Amino acid sequence: MEQDPEIDVIEKGFALLIEKIQEAGKKKEELSSVISGQRAALLERMAISSEPIVKRIGLSMLEKGKLGNDGEIYDRVMYKQKMLVLGKIDPMPYRPDDATKKVVDQFCVMSEDAKFYELMYSSDAFHIDSYRHAVTPAEALSIYGYEIMYMLYRAMHDYLEGDQKLIDALELTISFVFKKDAVTSSQKSES
Repeated sequence: MEQDPEIDVIEKGFALLIEKIQEAGKKKEELSSVISGQRAALLERMAISSEPIVKRIGLSMLEKGKLGNDGEIYDRVMYKQKMLVLGKIDPMPYRPDDATKKVVDQFCVMSEDAKFYELMYSSDAFHIDSYRHAVTPAEALSIYGYEIMYMLYRAMHDYLEGDQKLIDALELTISFVFKKDAVTSSQKSES
């Protein structure tokens, strides 16, 4: 029995389509591995580009302090550089600098000098202190995952959006003030 030529064309086209999909899948895997291999370099470039902004929007992080009976922290000592908190994970059991101190909270932060750190907090009934451990961008990604890259991107995006809203509001205010002054001036000249 002879096959219908139209069906033959459809089958050949379908086979070609499947081949193209498989090629695209292989290409996607190759490109993904290239990106994955360069992710630390990308994170480092993002950090360097963000450096001036972190000085403005970063947080002053607690280095150490004393806990009052009411749970408030007093006699605070803050780190000199501001930091962006990029990620948090389940804390390791004990701090690398002092095995007698249990880690209560552990964060990945980026300081205003574009360096990455793990910030580990310990506390007892009277004191809270931290250990700041420098990590490379590759180490930060392997410990905290892509979330830190996204959080850095998000912080810059939100900062830009906030800045844009402020600029728009200032432009609107200036426009209103100058139009009002122009009306007031023209009204004065008519009188």
